[in-house]
Amino acid sequence: MNSQTIALAASDFDSVKTSGAFMPLTQFGVIDVKGEDAASFLHNQITNDVQHLDASTARLAGYCSAKGRLLGSFLMWRTADAVRLLIAQDVQAAVQKRLSMFVLRAKAKLTDATPEVAAVGFAGDVRAALSGIFDALPDGVHVKVEGLHGSLIRMPDAAQRPRFLWVGPKADIEAQLAKLDAQLKRVPEQMWDWLDIHAGEPRITHATVEQFVPQMVNFDVLGAVNFKKGCYPGQEIVARSQYRGTIKRRTALAHVGAATPGAELFHSDDPGQPCGLVVNVAPAENGGVDCLVEIKLAALENGSVHVGAADGPTLAFLPLPYAFPADA
Repeated sequence: MNSQTIALAASDFDSVKTSGAFMPLTQFGVIDVKGEDAASFLHNQITNDVQHLDASTARLAGYCSAKGRLLGSFLMWRTADAVRLLIAQDVQAAVQKRLSMFVLRAKAKLTDATPEVAAVGFAGDVRAALSGIFDALPDGVHVKVEGLHGSLIRMPDAAQRPRFLWVGPKADIEAQLAKLDAQLKRVPEQMWDWLDIHAGEPRITHATVEQFVPQMVNFDVLGAVNFKKGCYPGQEIVARSQYRGTIKRRTALAHVGAATPGAELFHSDDPGQPCGLVVNVAPAENGGVDCLVEIKLAALENGSVHVGAADGPTLAFLPLPYAFPADA
């Protein structure tokens, strides 16, 4: 989500809010994990349960370093012959290489499926258009259906509008795009980034690799961490963060004149040291950018928060679509 320099037109936002829109998504890469040990191998590497991932469900998950810091994040689901991971394109190669190092004797192989697979996002009143491609549409969040043209996943609503993600063979998707153009407005892929931000779903990109334990980006709230599953790299640190008491850092939604992923945040009461980091950024509806920012919760209580320096642009915080769990 670092392509914030491309502005979105007012008509792009209008189409999402008042009718329907679709957007081909090239900001993602796809890793397929194949082989009889694919699920068990992945289960031992990432923050969520892969062993019990059924054919009609997608799940968020993270991949951590031994220190519990996120190296990548993805949406995962089962296809006919693989566990498929949709990941930020700029970290895909590094995550795929690192995961492959740990395959060892497992019967599992990781491949870059990006050249053969395409992803398209849908938002707004899109059911009629999708019904021309899929026999059935998924209703619950992260419910998945398989069709002749690939996988369709219901994503969390954003801006009070329903969202769907279609991932399938590139040739199939490209053959359907002209028909979609006749039914829905095609908008830039940055609209998906904006919608993800308003859904409160952070994405790990190159600018923020190894910056956060999962709870700092609300992954525990979003169901991206299973605290009952067995070991994975960084698991002890992630579990300790959850059970040692109050979580002091979270990810919040904000608007600001300008920001880039990875930029530090500074609080007016303590300008000498950063209080957080910009996670994701997308062009906002009326100028400037909307962003997800990881921040000390104490910094949200009073004073002002600035991007890049103590006298940098001031953040205006907005409500997330979900609540944090009450502190025990």
